[in-house]
Amino acid sequence: MHIMVQKFGGTSLSSAEAREHVISHIRRELDNGYRLVVVVSAMGRKGDPYATDTLLDLIEQAGGSLSSREQDLLLCCGEIISASLLSSLLQREGILSTVLTGAQAGFRTDSQFGNARILDVVPTRVIEELENRNVVIVTGFQGQNVNGEFTTLGRGGSDTSATALGAALHAEMVDIYTDVNGILTADPRIVEDARALTHVSYAEICNMAHQGAKVIHPRAVEIAMQSGIPIRVRSTFSQSEGTLVANPEGFRDVQTGVVDRYVTGIAYVGNVTQITVQSSGQSEANLQLQVFKAMAAHAISVDFINVTPSGVVYTVFDSDAGKAKAILESMGFSPRILSGCAKVSVIGGGINGVPGIMAQIVEALTEQGIQILQSADSNTTIWVLVNKEDMVQALRALHTKFELAHQ
Repeated sequence: MHIMVQKFGGTSLSSAEAREHVISHIRRELDNGYRLVVVVSAMGRKGDPYATDTLLDLIEQAGGSLSSREQDLLLCCGEIISASLLSSLLQREGILSTVLTGAQAGFRTDSQFGNARILDVVPTRVIEELENRNVVIVTGFQGQNVNGEFTTLGRGGSDTSATALGAALHAEMVDIYTDVNGILTADPRIVEDARALTHVSYAEICNMAHQGAKVIHPRAVEIAMQSGIPIRVRSTFSQSEGTLVANPEGFRDVQTGVVDRYVTGIAYVGNVTQITVQSSGQSEANLQLQVFKAMAAHAISVDFINVTPSGVVYTVFDSDAGKAKAILESMGFSPRILSGCAKVSVIGGGINGVPGIMAQIVEALTEQGIQILQSADSNTTIWVLVNKEDMVQALRALHTKFELAHQ
């Protein structure tokens, strides 16, 4: 069988007009000879009747609370409603379909309610339905633990469901449909001349997702990368091919001419606080160990870490800054706190080993009078920390410096 997995997000299912576009994408791929698995999210966004955040608000508005187990039961309802509605629309069009929950589709997870990890996917029932030429509609974002309890996979979980199913079924392609026309070089709400990319590597999109781009969840990309299944990020509202995500050798079919780019895109994470802790007598190794063990013990995520012989510098989310400061002071440290920062990332598979990239970053920001508070790099990413008030200007300056609008 030639199998394709399509995933449709909440905005793709939130209105009658959007759902007609979904049906057209399904019909096109059926006409192309594919057996289809369609993974769906809950319809709409916060405020819409069956969106995930709306379901959570029901409990909050009632002044109650739920255990994590019962909360997962509630949240599974949104995807079940989406799947059932889509199935009814396909039946109206004469397209046979079957709805399966994540558990029925074979998702086996651990028992971490609210953010479960997939242990295995055994898609026996999915294959049976595909052999009967049914479109299989699977509720994304959910699975089942060893005790038969419903579990959810955390934010972005439907993307993860789609690529995990693609891997288990040895699908030829996983198409992720969103409300934007592929992966862009920057956030178009900030950088007006951001451009849609025809192709990016798994490593590049993983870094873009981790650094703030919200087009696809990094866990989903990692699963696809491990199994070698290509992903396309496409718009529900057009017939465009969108952006192909694959290993670089998979780009041959979409490249025209020679593409030799160093930088692929610019991403950002706002609302972070820089914390600096300097040695005050104890051994440096002891300081570093104490600081990071304390953050871990209190479930505070740390990022942008620089360790020096005299101390440590790192960032936390603004929401955790007060808690982190109080913990450090209770340990006898005098941390320096700089709130209102933003991490800006320059991402590209061609960065590694190329001289002059950092010089261009510094030049672009210096020309705009933007102070770099901290920097770090990896094979595919260079990060700079700036004041949040400079973030928009920094993104635009770097996008222009690397000519991302014109490649």
